[in-house]
Amino acid sequence: MHLVKLLANLGYGSRKEMQLAIRNGWVTDKAGNALKADSRVSHEDILFDDEPLDPAQGVVLLMNKPLGYTCSTKDQGRLVYDLLPDRFRMRKPVLSTIGRLDKETSGALLFTDDGTFLHKVISPKSNVPKIYDVVLDRPLKGDEADIFGSGEMMLDSEEKPLKPALLDIVDETHARLTLHEGRYHQVRRMFASVGNHVNELKRSAIGGLGLDGVEEGNWQALTDERKAAIFK
Repeated sequence: MHLVKLLANLGYGSRKEMQLAIRNGWVTDKAGNALKADSRVSHEDILFDDEPLDPAQGVVLLMNKPLGYTCSTKDQGRLVYDLLPDRFRMRKPVLSTIGRLDKETSGALLFTDDGTFLHKVISPKSNVPKIYDVVLDRPLKGDEADIFGSGEMMLDSEEKPLKPALLDIVDETHARLTLHEGRYHQVRRMFASVGNHVNELKRSAIGGLGLDGVEEGNWQALTDERKAAIFK
């Protein structure tokens, strides 16, 4: 891709601004040689203001989302995009979340600009599980695992039963729940249906991809190996 267009698509600025940046010598290779608009250099060998370029198109990011942030750009207040560099909002194609976590839920959240990858993750055919760590208001009764795993549980105002879910009990008020679907506020509604209330909720893994090495509020670009882990 033409260097000016590449930089503009990554959100560093307008094409006019990127032409100026190149003329000023702010875009170099790793050896420090100033690049020209028609230079042919591998993406990983380009520096902008002495820093490596952001990941190329097709990127997948994993964020450890804190509480208090929302995923919709239409909402007021703090957004998950505020935790990324400002220029990421200007990327073309646009960087979107793969699914959502509500304001009061923390943990694993994926972003991508690759529509094919996004649909692969959310497709029922991929059957990617989501794993949640739950802190409850009241002690578990003991029959929740059977109810959640029955494949017959109905939520209020819905006409289709939930898919079987796996509940692993840590102690009387802590549990880990594995889902194979993502209905609106599903975890909270499931526990409400059995007479309990979720005090804390964190998504700890998406498929085989956990949050190892990603501190709360931080993010990382996934390697091909880490992306493949989602489907394992």
